[in-house]
Amino acid sequence: MSPGASSDVVAPEGYDGSPPLEPTSPELAVAPGPAGSMAVLKRGLDVAPEFRVGLRATIALAVLSAVGRLTIPLLFQQVIDKGFVDGELRTGFVLGICALALVVVVAVWLAQRATSIRLWTAAENALFGLRRRTFTHIHRLSISVQNDERRGALVSRVTNDVETIAQFLEWGATSWIVSLTLMAGTLAVMLVYGWHLTLLALLVLIPLLPIMRRLQRGMVRAYDKVRTRVGDVLNEIAESVTGAAVVRAYGLEARANDRISVAVRRQYTAQVKANGFSAVVFPTGDVFGALAVAVVIGAGVWWGPGWGMSAGELVAMVFLVNLFLEPLAELSESFDKTQSAISGFRKILGVLDLPVELPEPDPGRSLPPGALPVSVRGVSFRYVETGPLVLDAVSVEIPAGHHVAVVGETGSGKTTFAKLLCRLADPIDGAVVVGGVDVREVGAAARRDGIRLVPQDGFLFDTTLAENVRFGNPEASPAEVLGAFEELGLDDWL
Repeated sequence: MSPGASSDVVAPEGYDGSPPLEPTSPELAVAPGPAGSMAVLKRGLDVAPEFRVGLRATIALAVLSAVGRLTIPLLFQQVIDKGFVDGELRTGFVLGICALALVVVVAVWLAQRATSIRLWTAAENALFGLRRRTFTHIHRLSISVQNDERRGALVSRVTNDVETIAQFLEWGATSWIVSLTLMAGTLAVMLVYGWHLTLLALLVLIPLLPIMRRLQRGMVRAYDKVRTRVGDVLNEIAESVTGAAVVRAYGLEARANDRISVAVRRQYTAQVKANGFSAVVFPTGDVFGALAVAVVIGAGVWWGPGWGMSAGELVAMVFLVNLFLEPLAELSESFDKTQSAISGFRKILGVLDLPVELPEPDPGRSLPPGALPVSVRGVSFRYVETGPLVLDAVSVEIPAGHHVAVVGETGSGKTTFAKLLCRLADPIDGAVVVGGVDVREVGAAARRDGIRLVPQDGFLFDTTLAENVRFGNPEASPAEVLGAFEELGLDDWL
């Protein structure tokens, strides 16, 4: 458990009570609500500027696609009203209209394909940049923040939360652009064809707005909870896998499984609640859509002739109403993806808003060559702002070339002291001076060349031994890698 963390959490119903659970990660989000949600979405898109590249051309293609789809009902009206004269079929006219419809359908397909490709490309570029920025920012945070934030939650930010945004950018954003463009164009044509029927259809759909608004608020809270619970599950799994040797050595398998089961149950409950909102959104849109079509057909048949509406215009109007309502079902799913993406953006922005407490000097100073003296002057340090002091006014002078052992009880601050020497964190008071230079003024490259930390727990990346050695010197030749093993007396073992 991270320093300063608390385990005073009430277990949910059905938990056997074996081990106490860790609390969920602190919320780092904009307050929920429609205004807050739009602010989060806007800020989220601002930190993924790649998505805006070529957006105007994409919107133009979406408009072209919408215009093409609107043309089809108008062609139907022409066939019904002008394809028959005195009971005689005008074959040439009808075939010409059909040929034109075929051209329009092909053009719509090409425009939709181009729109989707452009959006998918922009979305993947945006996701690549967002993952990279978040990952880089996490590694720039001090160890005090790293210890305060559970690592499983931070992993969830870069993986699962970005994945929810991916679903929105690659599909939901496309749906919003295409569907809203289509609905706006359809509404304009409907008003031209029959404003009476258009107003009746809109009157039926007006009550849908406050219903959707209320569902949106609930979905924001529900999906925000889902993202939190996903981070909790990842944290429990990461701890169990990382500490597998300890778990098996002390026979803690049952307790570890209980902790994971509780975290999974919490995520399950949150996901079911979020999906419940989606289950209401879809049929609600379908019901209001069916009512609007029924009202248009009934009113058109009853009053249409008196309004000077021909049979072809009424049929076209029905097609237009269906075309106007068609995106509603898709927008309902887009709404679902958008709320999930807003929750993901909220979590990621919470990470990006964490201040970098170790700003690198620009330009940084260099360290003198050779062995260097170390002067620790009244250094104090704590991991969390309100936590206890881990180091309290520590001062020590280490001459150049000397070997010094730092000993003490577990938890006395030995590792923390070593990390301060490498500037993995800055003291809250005092200074660490190496070779006459405060380490806070030393450039990153010079600091890493002159000061090295060998942790007591070795870590190997998931690659070859040679590549693990090259992490210290990416340009090392095979001979230099083998030389490193020989210098450590590991050549026989290798």
